[in-house]
Amino acid sequence: MTTTSSERRSLIVFLVGLVALVLLLGYLGGWALPLVIGAVVFIVIAHEFGHFIVAKKSGMQVTDFFVGFGPVIWSTTRGETRYGVRALLLGGYVKVPGMSWDVVVPPEMEKRTYRQATYPRQVLFASAGSLMHLLMALVLAWASLTLVGLPSSTHVQVTAFTPWQGHTKNAAQLAGLKLGDEIVSVNGRAVTLSDIDATIQPNSGKQLTLVVERNGHDLTLHATPVNGQTLKVDGKTLTTGKKAKGYIGIDVNGQVERSSLLGAVPASFTRIGTTINLGVHAIIHVFSPGEFASLFHQVASPKAATNLHNQDTRPSSIVGAVRFGVQGAQAGTGPLLEILIILNIFVGILNMIPMLPLDGGFVAIATYERLRSRRGLRRYHADVNRLAPVIYAFVGVLLVLFACTLYLDIAYPIANPFG
Repeated sequence: MTTTSSERRSLIVFLVGLVALVLLLGYLGGWALPLVIGAVVFIVIAHEFGHFIVAKKSGMQVTDFFVGFGPVIWSTTRGETRYGVRALLLGGYVKVPGMSWDVVVPPEMEKRTYRQATYPRQVLFASAGSLMHLLMALVLAWASLTLVGLPSSTHVQVTAFTPWQGHTKNAAQLAGLKLGDEIVSVNGRAVTLSDIDATIQPNSGKQLTLVVERNGHDLTLHATPVNGQTLKVDGKTLTTGKKAKGYIGIDVNGQVERSSLLGAVPASFTRIGTTINLGVHAIIHVFSPGEFASLFHQVASPKAATNLHNQDTRPSSIVGAVRFGVQGAQAGTGPLLEILIILNIFVGILNMIPMLPLDGGFVAIATYERLRSRRGLRRYHADVNRLAPVIYAFVGVLLVLFACTLYLDIAYPIANPFG
């Protein structure tokens, strides 16, 4: 189909406005803000594209493919589908006729409706958005493992020195340690990230023999931990207990190791599997009565809203998610990819909750209809209108959750986890 002059003008206006918006966001929040917002919009488009491509390949009619809700900013029609962008970029939708049995469709198009599709095609169409989130999460996990890498628990690397008040150098610096050194062993015993503190702290005042790897060569150094009861950092004593604890003044992390292109594939599935498990538990927690009570308490009490424990367990709105994304981007590529992985998994799981208007609700209804239908006889038609009170109640819960988290993310932002 050829583009009309009106459509061309609309497209030009839309593109100019988009560029202006990106420049404004960059001016207000730096490079990270438009980057993260662009990533979120891409995730929305990919979700809807999943529905779109499955519908097309299944022979269903797609009448609308829109990003956003509310007033239309720009649209164009290609073939039988209208594509466009609406004002509120809070989601999107793909419209396929016949999503319920009471919708009137021209007889000649009935065979291409959702309700006439086979059960497997209905389930695949409804699940396609979440499957796209899973695919994007896997790609991001693979990119993170191959391009950024993960800290190794067995390769302990010196990343920073802790300045002690009243000391020109701390024990590690006096011993000759340098940033980037990998601690191989302490007193002849190999150490890992999880046990290095337990190896050093009991030896206050006792000289330790450290073998470190530097530039591919092993060096032997000697360091004597100092009792933390006698040390101050930023005006605070390192340890106030009765028992002496030794410190040499280093921050350590696992040496970052990148996976091979093929080796990252199974590792990506493992990582996403773990994230899905955590996401399911997080969704259960979000919709628990206790969490709603906590959210109401935080909305009513600034003290509760700024409590670190409450913030650690509090769900985030889209505002909070974008803020985390910006903070992650500012902290580095790895944290940004981690935030995007979590966002994809969380949204994908949320969409599969078996309640309308979420995608999982359509899967549940299609499954119910399949179970109630008898082979060789007319398909069973579920009366979705009878679920209206339950659907309204669920939407009400979602709106309350959205309103509470949005207010808290604006009024009492969660502390920067990367700061």
